[in-house]
Amino acid sequence: MKVTITQENLNHGLTTVAKIAQQRGSLPILSHVLLKTVDNQLFIAATNLDIAMSEVIGAKVDREGSITVPARLMQDYISSLPKGQITLELDGTNLHIKTSDKNYTSTLNGTLSDDFPAMPEVSSGKSISVSAKELVGSLGRVLFCASHDDSRPVLMGVYMHSDDKGDVYVAATDSYRLAQCKTSIQSKDPVSLIFPSAALQELLRVAKSEDEKVVITYDEQQAVFQVGSVEIVTRLIDGTYPEYQKLLPSSFETTAQLSREDFHEVVKISSLFAREAAGGVTLHFSEDDNALSIKSIASQVGENTATAEAKIDKDAQITMNSRYILDALGAFSGDKLLVQVNGKLDPCVLSDPSDKEYIHLVMPVKS
Repeated sequence: MKVTITQENLNHGLTTVAKIAQQRGSLPILSHVLLKTVDNQLFIAATNLDIAMSEVIGAKVDREGSITVPARLMQDYISSLPKGQITLELDGTNLHIKTSDKNYTSTLNGTLSDDFPAMPEVSSGKSISVSAKELVGSLGRVLFCASHDDSRPVLMGVYMHSDDKGDVYVAATDSYRLAQCKTSIQSKDPVSLIFPSAALQELLRVAKSEDEKVVITYDEQQAVFQVGSVEIVTRLIDGTYPEYQKLLPSSFETTAQLSREDFHEVVKISSLFAREAAGGVTLHFSEDDNALSIKSIASQVGENTATAEAKIDKDAQITMNSRYILDALGAFSGDKLLVQVNGKLDPCVLSDPSDKEYIHLVMPVKS
């Protein structure tokens, strides 16, 4: 193999792909990246067996070939080189790297590419096409609600599903909070997929251009995300996602409408006093005072009450985790917010009165 490529392109490809490689694991080959010539281009790939990522970049190929090299060393070294042309030349399992000005030369000990796991493929499956801006926006509003507890694997992913109208939603929950976002995707075929959170984090990392399209191809076991020249393959989480829609109340006894910024400020201040109380804060809805007040008590530190003006139709009280509320508020962008409850033992629902596509539910803390 002999390839000439720009430092900028090679560095971009390695930065995109090498993060997938395992630095510590039972299989040393998983800490490597695969370099392979394909149709006068350089194919770069890495996998941890759960997720595989690859990118094809332009190059001048003088001799075909393939090799795997340590991912972290290769990435760090190439990123440190000056901009310009780089030549990669393979001699057995030794990869010689030279810059065009010949100020830098090095040799990396590689491993035969035959030992590298085969990149998974979805040869036949259904496809969904969506703009990167739309998909990243929708996933970013729900992904943080996915669970980190591996005792319930289905909750460690994001659930993409369609309704009987063909509208597609994404949702995530860790059983303490829940977020649902309606996407702009329309699907003729029923959709029911659980994507691992780790794979979606990588997708959000690479799908940055608002003009790009993301093509999702899937079968019963895995899915492929194609973003420009980057391809991410992931296993789907096997299992049945909880019927979370049953948790969404159809009506509310108490509704407060207030400034999102004001609510964020009072929750943030109250959360400082709630640190020793596992983050618990109590929300008091006062119809007569037109105010939503938040009280937090820490026996060793003191107590705090913060109040925001609000339009309230009925008195109510509920205790919730302040961190969950702050996380939820970060997913809203409008000026106004609706905070709706049915009592201190039922979930609280946050929504934007001008945006019906997104809702966030927080379970109460039993006080």
